[in-house]
Amino acid sequence: MDGSPDDTAALLVIVDGANVVGSVPDGWWRDRRGAAERLRDRLAADGLPGHSGAVEIVLVVEGAARGVAAVPGVRVEAAPGSGDDRIVELVAAAGDRPRLVVTADRELRRRVTELGADVTGPRSVRG
Repeated sequence: MDGSPDDTAALLVIVDGANVVGSVPDGWWRDRRGAAERLRDRLAADGLPGHSGAVEIVLVVEGAARGVAAVPGVRVEAAPGSGDDRIVELVAAAGDRPRLVVTADRELRRRVTELGADVTGPRSVRG
């Protein structure tokens, strides 16, 4: 994001990496960082399926997935502590900008909707 008017008009999509990766029992627990990188690459390739407008995608990672690098189309935020807390901070910092959080975590859903964000489940980006 460079602060241009297009960036503020783009939908900010914040992906709860741990929650989305953990939504499918495909062996992700054997390589958490690799699973986060595969999710990042899918997001970079597919964006937000079904959404035709501009998006800015932020993948929030934590724990063993810290160290995953950003790629064109996906900014990666390594949470210093709780990924959920970092997601709430990002939602709050975005102000009135349209925000969509991708998670199935009930408590996180409650926290971000109180701040005006919309929420969708992991299937929206898992394909």
